[in-house]
Amino acid sequence: MRLDIVSIFPDYFAPLSLSLVGKAIQGGIVDLQVHDLRAWTHDRHHTTDDTPYGGGAGMVMKPEPWGEALDALEEASSLPMTVVVPTPAGRPFTQELAYELAERQRLVFACGRYEGIDQRVIDHCADTYELIEVSLGDYVLNGGEVAVLAIVEAVVRLLPGVIGNPQSLVEESHAPGHSRLLEYPNYTKPPVWRERAVPDVLLSGHHGRVAEWRAEQALERTRQRRPDLLEGEIS
Repeated sequence: MRLDIVSIFPDYFAPLSLSLVGKAIQGGIVDLQVHDLRAWTHDRHHTTDDTPYGGGAGMVMKPEPWGEALDALEEASSLPMTVVVPTPAGRPFTQELAYELAERQRLVFACGRYEGIDQRVIDHCADTYELIEVSLGDYVLNGGEVAVLAIVEAVVRLLPGVIGNPQSLVEESHAPGHSRLLEYPNYTKPPVWRERAVPDVLLSGHHGRVAEWRAEQALERTRQRRPDLLEGEIS
């Protein structure tokens, strides 16, 4: 998979060289290219924003640099482009969408700032490429960079060869075919820590009882923390 990220803060994405994403890049599973939007500006100040038509607070990212950036990226590879734009007005990001994005050959992330990107750029992407606008949640960030970091990590870990034990993807919360329950609590050694003991059932060696306990714990955790996940599923 090829990933292109366009931002006015390219250094923001240095953490992607770490952990599993970094290994996927080093192993050739992912081709990551980070681009500075200012490379497609032509004034001495490398301006990427201007005041909004109609008035109002904030600034809007100009269409010219984005247009040139998208043209250049389209010419850089023959792979079909899926343009992903983080925005509070987008489709909520879910594990289902992460799997959907993991099926694409190439993702181009457009990181907006200020009041966002000129709508004409978004409309151009919708007409020219596959466009997916994504919301990380019902809150506002300073820009799209944080959202892109989260989306890239969620997507790359789904690619074949990235996770050492693929069974982990099957068993985790929100996996396809998985129940809508949150994951049960997990424990490791030592059996007692600060006077808190691991539940006896996990030390019993009885796999059937362990599975039953985990299912009960997952249901109770979901009831307490995300009852919306149970609507129409479990009474």
